[in-house]
Amino acid sequence: MTALRYMGWVTGFSLFTALVSIIWQAFLTLKTLNRTTVLLTGLLAIESSLKRPTYEPAPKVAIGYGACTDLQINATEFLNRFYKGRIPKVTTSARDVVKNEDELLQSFAYYFQNGAAAERVMANGTLFKQLIGYAKVMDKERIHWYMGGNAPLMAVRFFMEGAEVLLGAHMSKKLRPLLPKEIRLAGEEIPDDDIHIILEYMAGDTWGLLVAPRANRYILHSDKNNPHIRAVEQMTNALKLYQPQLLVVSGLQMMDMFSFNPGEREKRLQQVKMQLTSQPSDTRNHFEMASYVELKLLQELRHFVLPYVDSLGMNEQELSNLQQVLTHDRTTLATDSNPRIAHTLDQMRQVFINLLEDFSVESRSDPKRRKISRLHVHTLAYQAILTTADSQWKNTRAAAAKAALTAHRYVCKSQFINPESVLQVLDDSFATSMQDNAPRMRIGAASPVPCWKEYIQYGRDLQRIKVEICVAPVLVCRVARKTAGAGDNISASGLAAQL
Repeated sequence: MTALRYMGWVTGFSLFTALVSIIWQAFLTLKTLNRTTVLLTGLLAIESSLKRPTYEPAPKVAIGYGACTDLQINATEFLNRFYKGRIPKVTTSARDVVKNEDELLQSFAYYFQNGAAAERVMANGTLFKQLIGYAKVMDKERIHWYMGGNAPLMAVRFFMEGAEVLLGAHMSKKLRPLLPKEIRLAGEEIPDDDIHIILEYMAGDTWGLLVAPRANRYILHSDKNNPHIRAVEQMTNALKLYQPQLLVVSGLQMMDMFSFNPGEREKRLQQVKMQLTSQPSDTRNHFEMASYVELKLLQELRHFVLPYVDSLGMNEQELSNLQQVLTHDRTTLATDSNPRIAHTLDQMRQVFINLLEDFSVESRSDPKRRKISRLHVHTLAYQAILTTADSQWKNTRAAAAKAALTAHRYVCKSQFINPESVLQVLDDSFATSMQDNAPRMRIGAASPVPCWKEYIQYGRDLQRIKVEICVAPVLVCRVARKTAGAGDNISASGLAAQL
């Protein structure tokens, strides 16, 4: 009898504990949902302030270069089907260039286990065509064809945000109809477009013993057209009459060493430099970073491109890579896929300082050089925009909010943001630097997008420059539908808000 009474007490206590747990979980879920709704309401209110008066003309944007067709497939389904049993173990390195199947699997494994975006050239054209053939025999609902390329995707986003757009790119008859007819095209018609294979994966996807910590994509290309950016000349001619407010350069990561004879790539980059330096001072120049791995190409970009732009856009991987190149003249592979805000802001300050110091040293001998005035870093969890105070760049807070909302809408493939489809990643506050006693900023109803002003010192004589920094939380899409092209759309929406 005592045993039965004891069992009844244990059962009752277990039921009570389970009930309390359910109520507690419901409370936490409701609390999280309430916080998400508050942040969403705040971000939407800030975004609504961007409505352009009807009497103002649409901003004019020009962007180059290149275009392609994206072949999007689920990474793990594809690799499990055609490379079953060949899953590499956990690896700490990755190839810069993919030449065979083993290098492909090793390279993908490295970035997959780190949840890092990557874009790699496949020097083996035969294998690349074989992979496309593999994809084509998969079920039709398992593969998707899209218009791709940094420049076309950004061009479409600028157009959606109300800008007049000129795009410098070569396209085939098949690809051109996918571009809105209102977008002007500077570039010749080509018979066939380059194809990029987009291996997409979701957070929690598994491949053997490897687990993806976040949704992302691994891109393979073996381009014949895009590395030579042949639309530069046509676009340069069109710019003389077009006179844009903003010129965007992107897609230069296609210029891998295997596509050029010695000295040829430098000549093409000289053309890009001439295009940038020919713009009047009131035209702002922006360079969109990408997944660069070749140190020599980054060094050439530091010489031919970076000195002549006002603005840079990049993700957390590209920021770390750029900082290493500017500071130590070396590259990095995958870094933390969800870095702390304080760490990202310190890296942004370092990049900003490096570029300002380069300008101070070289501007007298090269009057065409420009003083950097804007950095935009987009990550999974937040958008960070740094602008020089009182510069031409306006609406920094609204631009950060717009970029954050665009991130969710694009990845979820929905214009409507449902608070229940959101994953909260950020805490309620963050430090503005990794340094001791750095100020903290709160994220909440009163300040959904914290902004502040500070002075940054640079140069031997410790010159000071006043900057504004805004950080917007991203309402992370709980079930990612598409990640390829997210950065291009995010960056373009932020830029459009600041014109």
